[in-house]
Parts: sequence; C-alpha cells; structure tokens
Amino acid sequence: MDTILKKKISLIAVAVVIVAIGFYLFYQPEKKPGETEDIFAISTSEETTDEVKPKTEAGPQIMKVDVKGAVQAPGVFTAQAGDRVIDLISEAGSFTDKADKDKVNLAQLVEDQMVIYVPKKGEEGAEIPGGMPATLSNGSTGTDGAAGSSGGQVNLNTATQADLETLSGIGPSKATAILEYRDSIGKFKQVEDLKNVSGIGDKTFEKLKESISVQ
Repeated sequence: MDTILKKKISLIAVAVVIVAIGFYLFYQPEKKPGETEDIFAISTSEETTDEVKPKTEAGPQIMKVDVKGAVQAPGVFTAQAGDRVIDLISEAGSFTDKADKDKVNLAQLVEDQMVIYVPKKGEEGAEIPGGMPATLSNGSTGTDGAAGSSGGQVNLNTATQADLETLSGIGPSKATAILEYRDSIGKFKQVEDLKNVSGIGDKTFEKLKESISVQ
C-alpha cells in the first residue's frame, strides 16, 4: 500500500512540473521583428565610421602681383601658382604703344608680392616710387639690366635657364636641375645651397661661387 502511494505522489509531482514548464513556455512573450538585433547592420555601421576619409587637397595658392609701367591699366592683380608674366600683363590691359617689349620676359613665372615693371622705349634705370628696384620681365632689376643678375652675378632665385647656362660648368641638364630644385624646395637661402642640387659638387661650386648670388 505504501509503495502504491509513493508512486502516485511521484507521478503527481512529475505532472505538476510538466504543467509548470508548459505554462512558462506558453506565456513567454515573443520578440517583435523590430527588436531583433541586426549584427550585420551594426558591423556595417562600425566599418563606415572607421573608414579613413580622404584628405582634402589644398587649394591653389593665391598671389598678389603689382603690374606697373607701360601697361594700359596698372594695378595689383590676383595670380595663381603657375601664372606667368604674360598672364598678368594681359590682366593689366596689355602693353601701351610706348612699351619696350624686348625687356619683358613673358614666360617668367610670377611670385607673391612680385612687381612687374614694363619700361618705356629708351627708359633706363627704372625704379618703383620709393627707391625699390623694379622687377623687370627678364628677372632682373631696373638698376642693373642684366637678366637674372645683380652686379654681374647670376641670381639663383630669379635666373632663367639661359641665365644659368652662362655660368661655368653649368650646361642645359644642370640648369634644368637648378630650376627644378627651386620650384620644388623653394628659393635658395645662401649660395652654398646650390651644392644640394643633384649633379653639382664642390668642384663645380668653387668654379662659379663668385658668379652667383641669392638676393
């Protein structure tokens, strides 16, 4: 009798457990579709955030150039990197009838704060009011008249290809190397900087150091 009672109690206990589990499962709240976590969306968002944005390239360099002398409309004009003297003279309305065009290097690259002075025919020793030498088109100043030179020396910072080739030991290839160095590195701060140019060693420098300047 006791054995039968124990079996009945065990069966009742099992039945209660089964009913309880069924109750739990039946009333378990279901997740709505919108509540499901989208791991792929999160991954994509993180990847987008972590992407390195490309750097914005610097805009073109803006320069101010003063055009004076025998031009139709002298004044200060805005130039961009790569502009040449001819571009600024065109901005100033081109030459007047009295302009000495032979003293103008139309192909010279312009620089910020540069003064382009176009002399009149027969005019010598042109100077900007205030005593500052005018920058002529050939890269020289109106006080000496030599292309890219000062006092007989070639100015490394204004000289053209032809000017550089007048120096001892400087041929077309080395002259080009000097111009490329000046365009990429900047103006020469001292004449010794010329030795930093590819192909120019101590021997070449010694031959021409008295013939160059870095004004």
